[in-house]
Amino acid sequence: MLMRAQALYLENATHPQARACACCEVRRGSLFGVLDASALDRIRAHVAAPQLKTGEYVYSRGESGGAVYTIRVGIVRFERTTEGGRRRILRMASRGDLIGQEALLDRPYGDDAVACTPVELCRIPASLVRELGDTQSTLRYELMNRWQRALDEAETWATELPAGSARRRVLKLLLLLARHADAEGRMWLPQRNEIGDMLDMTLETSSRQISQLRREGLIELLDTRQARVHLPALQAALQAEDA
Repeated sequence: MLMRAQALYLENATHPQARACACCEVRRGSLFGVLDASALDRIRAHVAAPQLKTGEYVYSRGESGGAVYTIRVGIVRFERTTEGGRRRILRMASRGDLIGQEALLDRPYGDDAVACTPVELCRIPASLVRELGDTQSTLRYELMNRWQRALDEAETWATELPAGSARRRVLKLLLLLARHADAEGRMWLPQRNEIGDMLDMTLETSSRQISQLRREGLIELLDTRQARVHLPALQAALQAEDA
């Protein structure tokens, strides 16, 4: 992991990190996007900009967390190992999302956070967020909103994915993954064995389902870990399964 820690002085427009934050394309949609200029000017902390390769860990389950992270580029998945030793993907996060909120309560991270793609982050000290939250009601509300969104996402993965036929489960998974597609429609695609573990099906079944959807033109495989879906056709296929 590459760490570039620079002091964040937004009152100094010549500071490199201040310029980077001012020009950041995700700032308006990030946690600090709710703060006004005067609130931003009071920030006196160090914000790091980690860059991770595919497969690297943002943090591990049980690790003491002193920071939260905003995802600037890429996709992060949250995993947990069952008592039987199987890895389960619990949810995903992408551009603009806040992760690692456990640190705000001085709790260890609850899951492994793993980069699905090359990822760029902003690492924000939890103490800084707590300090701003004491005086900025909009920030407190935004934190609650983002916590609820993460909970909703986790509940969707836990309750909707395992239900129905193998075809329905794969269609639903692809729709959830499509939420995190980039501007060109490319989305991260789990390996077939990962799909099997996520949806409680065999490797052979997951491979067969992906191949069938590819023949139907619902999904285009760009490489082993990237795909593009035909969203209207995918939604229509899911509606037909649910009918």
